[in-house]
Amino acid sequence: MRNAPPGGAPYYRVPYGQEELEFMLQPWFDLDIVESGTATPITDLSAAVQAALGGPLRPRGAARWLKRVVVLAEMADDVAAVAKGRGREARAVIAVTDLTRASPDAVLVPALLDELNVGIPDERITVVVGVGLHRPTTDDEKREKLGSVVDRVRVVDSNGRDPAMWADLGTIPPYGVPGFTQKLVKEADLVVATGIVEPHQYAGYSGGRKTVAIGCAGEPTITATHGMRFLEDPGVRLAKIEGNPFHETVREIARRAGLDFCLNVVTDDQERVVAVAAGDPDAVLAELVAKAAALYTRPIAKQYDIVIAGVGHPKDTNLYQASRAATYLRFAPTPVVREGGAIVIPARLEEGAGEGPGEQRFLAALERAESPAAVIEEARRHFAGGEQRAVMVALTLQWCQIIVAASEAPETVRLAKLRAAVDVEEALDIAYEHIGRPPRASVLLVPRALHTLPVVGSGVAGSPLA
Repeated sequence: MRNAPPGGAPYYRVPYGQEELEFMLQPWFDLDIVESGTATPITDLSAAVQAALGGPLRPRGAARWLKRVVVLAEMADDVAAVAKGRGREARAVIAVTDLTRASPDAVLVPALLDELNVGIPDERITVVVGVGLHRPTTDDEKREKLGSVVDRVRVVDSNGRDPAMWADLGTIPPYGVPGFTQKLVKEADLVVATGIVEPHQYAGYSGGRKTVAIGCAGEPTITATHGMRFLEDPGVRLAKIEGNPFHETVREIARRAGLDFCLNVVTDDQERVVAVAAGDPDAVLAELVAKAAALYTRPIAKQYDIVIAGVGHPKDTNLYQASRAATYLRFAPTPVVREGGAIVIPARLEEGAGEGPGEQRFLAALERAESPAAVIEEARRHFAGGEQRAVMVALTLQWCQIIVAASEAPETVRLAKLRAAVDVEEALDIAYEHIGRPPRASVLLVPRALHTLPVVGSGVAGSPLA
């Protein structure tokens, strides 16, 4: 953590879309700045990917004396031989995240295709964009995400709304979640996933397993995993893996869906790749969580009156995603903002609340309720996928004020029961008024709030609804 320069630099910057917003701080604010740790960015990502694919991580507990490491190309060759023996041709699926995750799939996927081609040609490989209950991706967005891959293999969105597209995986422990994935995934002979390993509100850390388990799931699975039973469980926490039933459920869904291999990355707060790992899904996650935790977790000495939470592209495209900045800070191991304080989120929001069914449910749940408490009570009576984000926002509003600055959708912000400000300066004025205009007010600037986990002392969080 660093302090503002003595006397205060007149202007500060925070991410906004693909650019930055500049703002001025009034003299009665005492500013600290916390950023994620530093790691050397990978300068040649293609070479790093090839190295990871050439030395994949083995399953945890695999015998150390085994000399042969089964690389993806060998896996593809093996499944092709088995399929041929059964009188058919092998098929493979590569599951990737949607545009709200900055996974460098235009580099990752071609390398995976080359490995798979040892046994499975392009015409029998499908790339599935795991959109969950978010909106479908356009052809232009698929090209933006995947580059020339769209000219090489079939690329489709997952469909979480149409039961005809799902395969039944049975009931998933520990909470009896109905397991549904895409038939396309379940019926493939080889399933591979990409993703970014970073802190996640429910899973602890995201990654390739979640790309398959949630991104490619049917609506009943998404609804159940994001429902109140999980939200009220004290084990379901940001950056927590052990004893996290959401994480355990994701792992089992991915296993039953047939996930065989992951190629995942860790990025810094400028979305530069700093680590790559490939191989067994469990081993890849364990390897990269250790690196991500060291990068993202940052100690701070106290709670603050006001926190400015930067987001930036692609998460500030809509309010559904950008609101994570507030809930991550509220449900850090100890809330980063004090009770009764305020969180300021500069966010562009060119898509408003978001255009998918989950995003629309999120906005509707906040809009129709009389109060944040009513959002939570209604979710206990009836819950649909997407409304979990409304619950987390409502819980945060019960703790502190949320102000969204400089958005292109101020009316949407107000419908969601948040304050809208024309710029960061006005947002700080609103926040200062909210906390009672003290002679001095403490402010923490977190330029990349979704890539930084500030930890106050040794505080340990309980259930969000405790």
